[in-house]
This record gives sequence, C-alpha cells and structure tokens, in this order.
Amino acid sequence: MQKIQRRTALAATAGILIVKPETAFGYQANSKIHVGVIGAGNRGAYDADFFSKDPRAEVAALCDLYPDQLDKAKTKVPAISSAKTYKDYTELLAHPGLDAVQITTPVYLHPEHFTAAVKAGKHIYCEKPAGASVAGVKMTLAAAKAANPKQVIFFGFQQRWSPEYQAAEKILRTGQIGELVLMRSEWMVGGIRPGARPQITPEMEKRAWYPYREKSGDFIVEQDCHGVDVLNWFAQARPVSAIGGGGKGRRKVGNNLDHVNVTYTYPNGLCGYLHGTQLITGWGEVREQFFGETGALTTHRRYYEWHREGRNPERVASKREITIDAIEQFLAHILEGKQKNMAFDACDSTLTSLLGRLAVDTKRVVTWDELMASE
Repeated sequence: MQKIQRRTALAATAGILIVKPETAFGYQANSKIHVGVIGAGNRGAYDADFFSKDPRAEVAALCDLYPDQLDKAKTKVPAISSAKTYKDYTELLAHPGLDAVQITTPVYLHPEHFTAAVKAGKHIYCEKPAGASVAGVKMTLAAAKAANPKQVIFFGFQQRWSPEYQAAEKILRTGQIGELVLMRSEWMVGGIRPGARPQITPEMEKRAWYPYREKSGDFIVEQDCHGVDVLNWFAQARPVSAIGGGGKGRRKVGNNLDHVNVTYTYPNGLCGYLHGTQLITGWGEVREQFFGETGALTTHRRYYEWHREGRNPERVASKREITIDAIEQFLAHILEGKQKNMAFDACDSTLTSLLGRLAVDTKRVVTWDELMASE
C-alpha cells in the first residue's frame, strides 16, 4: 500500500496488460482463485475473511504499509496467516500466480491502486468509493475504460448484489408501484462524539484518513455513496443537478462535515433526497425509499418492504450480510467467464456524492457539468 507521488504512480503503472490473458483469465474446473489484498486494515480483514471462507478462493498475499496491520489481519482471519506479505503494492501485483486483487486502502489511494491493478491484468474487487475527488474519479474512470473486457471489476456497492435489493428493484422495474415520483436515502448514524476530545499523537494523525476530506472525500462521499448509488440504480440515471445544506464544527478531529441534506434532480424532474449525519446517539436509520404512483418500496441491508394501498406492508428479510453476496458473485463471474465492469456505475455514484458535497459547500444549485469542470 505504498504511498507514492502521482508522477511516480503513473510511471510505475504505464503500459498495457503485463500478464498473458490465458494466465489472468483461464481457470481449470478445480482451480482456486488466488487473491491479493492491498490494504489490510479493518475493512481489508473483513472482506478478506469472506474471500478466505469461500472454497473457490485463496488469499495468497497481503500488502500494507504497517506491519502491525498485517499482524492484526492474520490474527483476525487465521485462514490467511500463511499469506505472503508485502509493503509495496507493486510487488504484491507481481506475486506469482495472483489472479485477483482486493483493494481496501484509504479512499484517496483507490485511483492509484485501481489503475495499477488494471494495468497488471488482475480481476479487481475495490471497495467504494471510486476516489476522494473529481480528479481521482477521473483517473479511475480512465483506467476502467482501458481495462481488458475479460477483467472482472467489482466495487463495494454490495446492495447491487443483494437478492432482496434485486427483488425490490424488479418490483419497481415491472411497474408494480407505478411511475417513480420521489426517492429518499437516509444515512443517519453515529460516529462523532461531540463531547470527546481524543488525544491524537503524530503517528495516529499520520495514519488517520477517515476524518479528513482530502483523504476520505468526507462522509458524504465515503459513506453516503452507498445510498446515492441505490438512488442512481433505481432511477437508471445520474442527477443533472443538486442543491443542499449542511454544517460542521462538532468534530474534534479532522475537517469533515457533521450533517448534510441534499436534493438531487434527475432527468424528467425526478427528485432524490439524501439525509446524512454522524451525530446520532441511541438511534439510527440507514435505508432508501422509493415512492410511486400506486405504492412504495423501502430497501435496507436487512430487508425490503413493499407498501401498497389497502394492504399490509410486505417485508422480506435478508438472509445474510450482503457483502457475502457481492464477493460470491465476483468469484462466480471470474470462474464462469462473465464480463462485468462496475467501475462506470461506481464512478457515477462517487461523482453524485461529490456533486452533493459541492452543493453543500456552495449552498446553491450545482450542475453535473459544473462539477466535472471543477477539477
């Protein structure tokens, strides 16, 4: 997960596919997919655990700048304890026999690491979002366009692979709630402790990335991108403009916002609302709602609910943690030779969050074209 300068990153990853396609994309029926993990922190170990539990995969290599992170990951996930370890992600990408990579590094490094993985010819499971800035997302998008069509590319927008989300989307798509007229995403969670004043050492500040906008994109990008991704998916479009408000000042560490309210305008006048905060204590709500002319849908990581006039709501519970669904589908696409590149949707959803962030910052209507011209 070595941090390098942009010029060095581009030089190091210049060129085209550097492994033979038959090596990268050919599998025997009894072959395991060898996965390398770039970024072995909390989320890195979490995703790697699911990969290690799938009999079709083997975590063969781990990379992180910090040895203690590698040790913690191996302790949390004993199945990866024998994986080869690296400090430099370019060395991990050269690990013999590596088929796929999991990118779970700080958000601002996603474009560099994604670009390198594309150039190395690997299948990619990259955590969301696609970057922390417009410039970063553009870098990710350029790499995605240059990818070999046989490279399977997933991003950590797990809702798209949840059977329950897919069932709700099918209800909408088949006209069973009528024409979609309004959407809403709520990310009302905790995380900020307004009264707490933690002691931050220089080493802690060096490692920290989430509280800092330049590294995480702000919570509207790093976290709320999940909700706006579902709005874009169900709307089958990206917004043309946004207006919003928000505030900051409760955080004792970092420079992220505390709360946001954004109204997105989609083609044909469809509106989508995003309500987000990390100030909640003792309560929380993370869900999306879709209102049609004849009914409504609520989607959630643990269920979906179908509301129809004159009938009791129909709730269907999720069977398991939806990250498992995403990782299982990623592996299935590789083994079955199914082509999938989620990077374009991931970039759109990340840019939608960045559009909302710019609208909050400027407190006025901001268009998609203006956002794209801003960096």
